Amino acid sequence: MEDKNSDLRMLLAGCTPETTGEWHATGSLDKTVTGLAQDSRAVRPGFVFFAIQGTAVDGHDYIEKAVESGATAVVCERMPERKHLEVTYVQASDSSLLMGYMASAFYGHPSRSLQLVGITGTNGKTTTVTLLYRLFRQSGYKAGLLSTIENRIEDQVVPSTHTTGDALEINALLRRMVDAGCDYAFMEVSSHAVVQNRIAGLEFKVGIFSNITRDHLDYHKTFDAYIKAKKLFFDRLPSTAFALVNADDRNGEVMLQNTKARRRTYSLRSPADFNVKILEESLSGLQLEMDGTEAYMRLVGRFNAYNLAAIYATAMLLGMEKNEVLRAMSCLVEAPGRFETLKSVPGGKLGIVDYAHTPDALQNVLSTIDGLRNEVRQVICVVGCGGNRDAGKRPLMARIACQMSDRLIITTDNPRFEEPQEIINQMMAGLSPVQQSKTLCIANREDAIKTACALAGAGDVILVAGKGHEDYQEIKGVKHHFDDREMLAKYLPAVWKNELNTNK
Repeated sequence: MEDKNSDLRMLLAGCTPETTGEWHATGSLDKTVTGLAQDSRAVRPGFVFFAIQGTAVDGHDYIEKAVESGATAVVCERMPERKHLEVTYVQASDSSLLMGYMASAFYGHPSRSLQLVGITGTNGKTTTVTLLYRLFRQSGYKAGLLSTIENRIEDQVVPSTHTTGDALEINALLRRMVDAGCDYAFMEVSSHAVVQNRIAGLEFKVGIFSNITRDHLDYHKTFDAYIKAKKLFFDRLPSTAFALVNADDRNGEVMLQNTKARRRTYSLRSPADFNVKILEESLSGLQLEMDGTEAYMRLVGRFNAYNLAAIYATAMLLGMEKNEVLRAMSCLVEAPGRFETLKSVPGGKLGIVDYAHTPDALQNVLSTIDGLRNEVRQVICVVGCGGNRDAGKRPLMARIACQMSDRLIITTDNPRFEEPQEIINQMMAGLSPVQQSKTLCIANREDAIKTACALAGAGDVILVAGKGHEDYQEIKGVKHHFDDREMLAKYLPAVWKNELNTNK
């Protein structure tokens, strides 16, 4: 990260006890800084090295290596036993918090030059930010995107490895967006990112809350801690921002409790600042009423109606004209791997790939399909659960899938370092003996999808859930190429709905 040179004193100027906690410097602050790094392997002469205590690695163990590579300053929470006279040591109460604010300063506070929109919640984040990015781009505005699927600077694609990158990566990307002339940036904000201070120092124009259900309890441990992580995003919004929440989720009000931001709500069921009603839904789209105006949308399902409500409300808050917003929204199609549909030609079978990997998300998708039973003969669900993640949701996922589909095939997701069969067994434990007798367990995911396609007849829907846009399977630390969409297309020769539209 050697985009520019800065002065160490300047980088610390805005780091007050109120924003970053207490810190104390040993050594001169009058030093030129050529870059920032939290990985000692990336340190070059003139860099500031941030020693961060991670879940698996402690950056304090690599301070000496960073100094050997030319670090001119070290930010740490514990002072090292060996100190170098030529190095400035900044001892902070929270290294990651200080890093966020220093990164923002190093890159010239890029979030201040953008209309930055962040969304947090269990479900809907990727769809909402992706479609907001598309909406503004097709309306003639220059925009950037930071999402689970990909990062974009205008039309340039930048690979994405996390829902939310670290503070150094985010600020570098935002700087590139500003330099490319972008006026807007849309980003997913994960609960991990909030508590790990990856968004510290960013100035948001709109913060969105979509919903909250069980997820990431392997990290947060309790549902209460998970809620508090989401809430912290809104607690830190400035008074110049908008806090936009889903009024139909009871935790929406919780998000607003301590925010300084201007409060706004959207809803499908409750009185709100932005009101959306479903007039008609089918497997081809939604007829909605948005604040009294009817509009047809090409997305499917009630869960997408919520995503569209958030998109509509955000665009209005950012100053777009209503008719312009609705015109642009009517052209939007699904984000990759989000209720992405394929129809067999001939055969009349419908394949759906969706990222649903939580009980609530899976229930939402299956409820949408169930609500269209007049168009559907039989639902065949293929689903697994990821390894080394919240094991408590495994029996819940299986139970929901079994109760809401006609045929269930339990298979492998990303087993990571767990044994696939053990994960499958834990899912099966959520089913009654009768349900188990009607469930197929096929560990090989390709074979599971192939079997589902073979079982399907005309008018049937095959839902392949859990991996969505992912094009790999992670097994024992190795990522092997695997794409649910490719597998469905292989065994259900057809045309993907999104490929019929240039807005993909």
